[in-house]
Amino acid sequence: MPETPHVTVHRFGHEKQPVVQIDGFSGRADELLARGRAAEYQDGGASYPGIRAWCEPDYLDRNRDLMFSALQQVFGFRQGISLDVSTFSIVTLPEQKLSPLQRIPHYDHASGEIVAIMHYLLGPESGGTAFYRHRRTGFETITPAREAAYNAALAEDEREYGMPQPRYHYGDSDRYELIGEVEAQPDRLILYRGKLLHSGVIPDPGALTDDPAEARLTINMFLRGR
Repeated sequence: MPETPHVTVHRFGHEKQPVVQIDGFSGRADELLARGRAAEYQDGGASYPGIRAWCEPDYLDRNRDLMFSALQQVFGFRQGISLDVSTFSIVTLPEQKLSPLQRIPHYDHASGEIVAIMHYLLGPESGGTAFYRHRRTGFETITPAREAAYNAALAEDEREYGMPQPRYHYGDSDRYELIGEVEAQPDRLILYRGKLLHSGVIPDPGALTDDPAEARLTINMFLRGR
């Protein structure tokens, strides 16, 4: 019998932006993992350090009302929600091949209308998601009004500290401060605004693989609300 989903709302850092955590979301983690392991993958694009495959979002139906309630009550979306992206995702890139922007926390989209979904299918050994404050600006979110100042501050960081080290970012550094973290657990789904600075936690970069049977396999989605 699937467990009853349990909702937790985290509010990390000074800006207190919500990160909604739903444990036991689908009740179908093993089935989704099997789907992901059988999927056909391709390059994830310039910004993503790995490969992706389409994920049919039909499984959201089981707890659609619960998710929509969170989107309404926590994120304030009242008029409608649309799904922009739904993929199985596997991080594969060795640290020495990371681009400079892949070595620091990132934001997905500056618009407050975009909410990211990360659905973990594996346990803590696969790595969760960490959230950050940029030290030079104090920003924890990047909005359209902040983008120019943030980009200028990144250039100042590079002048002062040099290029970021070729590694998956985790924890405190000269540039960023860790303000919160969500651990991976099977069938744990989190929702957060795409403007939050965050980074995937990669506990053992040397173990990364493109073999779906052994890989760090998650489901990633983007919703657009209004």
